[in-house]
Amino acid sequence: MKKIFITLLVAASLTACDATKKSTEKSVKSGITKSVKTSFFIDSVMVKKHLYTLASDDMQGRKSGTEGIEKAAKYIENEFKRIGLTTFEGLDSYRQTFNFTPRRSKEEITSANIIGVLEGKSKKEEYVIISAHYDHLGMKKNGEGDIIYNGANDDASGVTGVLALAEYFKKIGNERTIVFAAFTAEEMGLIGSTHFGKGIDAAKFVAGINLEMIGKTPSFGPNTAWLTGFERSDFGKIVQKNLEGSGYQLFPDPYKNFNLFFRSDNASLARLGVPSHTFSTTAIDVDKDYHKVSDEAETLNMTVITQTIQAVAKGTESIINGRNTPTRVVLEERKK
Repeated sequence: MKKIFITLLVAASLTACDATKKSTEKSVKSGITKSVKTSFFIDSVMVKKHLYTLASDDMQGRKSGTEGIEKAAKYIENEFKRIGLTTFEGLDSYRQTFNFTPRRSKEEITSANIIGVLEGKSKKEEYVIISAHYDHLGMKKNGEGDIIYNGANDDASGVTGVLALAEYFKKIGNERTIVFAAFTAEEMGLIGSTHFGKGIDAAKFVAGINLEMIGKTPSFGPNTAWLTGFERSDFGKIVQKNLEGSGYQLFPDPYKNFNLFFRSDNASLARLGVPSHTFSTTAIDVDKDYHKVSDEAETLNMTVITQTIQAVAKGTESIINGRNTPTRVVLEERKK
C-alpha cells in the first residue's frame, strides 16, 4: 500500500504543477500577474527508480568494501555513462579507487569514489561539485528479522539528487564545469571525500553542493530545506535570492548543537576553503529512522525529494553559470 500511495502522491503533485503552469499562461495572456510556483522539471519517475534501486535489499546496505556497495557503484557508473558524463582529470574511468584502513578496524579496504564531469562552456576552468555519499552501514552481523541498513534517506536520497541533477544540467547546459561525485566511506569518517580533496586544486572549486537526507518534510514545513554552515559564506543567501517567487524556501541549519557542517562530505572541501555546504530536509533531532534498519525507501516522500532536487537546481543555477561566486568559507566561529 505504501508504494501505491507514494506513486499517486507524485502523480497528483505533477498534475497540480501542470495545472499551475497552464494557469500562469492564462493569467499572462489576460494581463494578470501573480506569483505562482514553477512546474516540475525533474523527472519524478527517474527519481523513484534511482532511490528504490540504491536502497534495495540487493545492495545489502552499501557498506564500503562489500559486494553490496560494488553493486551500487556499478549502477551509478552506468547512469553516468547513460547521461553522457566524462571522467575526472587523470582518471581512465568514473572510479577513483583507493585503499584505506578504517579507524575501528585493522583490515584494509579497497573502495572507490564515483566521479563524472560535465565540462563548462565559457568558464570551464572553474568547478562546482555536486556530491552525496553512496555508502551506508551494511548489515547486522546477527539477529532476526530485518538485518539490512538500507540507507534510503541516508543517503540514497542524496545520490538520487546527484544523478537527477547530472541529467538536468546535461540537457540545459552549464557555463562552469560541474563535477558529480558519489563518495564512499562517509560513514567511516568522510574518508572518500577527504581522499578526493587531497588530489585537487581547491582554488578551482568555486562551490560545493552536497545533498544529505532529502527525503522527508523538515521542521520548517513543506517546500523547505535547510543548509549547513549558512553563516560561513554567502552561498545560502545566493540560493535564497534565486528561490524567491518559486514557492520554495531555504533556511539555515536549525540544529547547531549537532555540528552537522563538519559531519558530512561538504566538510572535506570546506576545510580547503571551498564554500561547500549540505542541503537537507530531515528533522534530524526527531527522525526515528536515522541509522536504523527502518530507513527504507517506503518511508520517504517522493514529492519532497523531487521538489528539493528542483529547488537545488534553481537555487544554484546562477553559481553554476557564473553569474554569482560565493565567498570563500569561514571555518572559525564568527565573533558576536
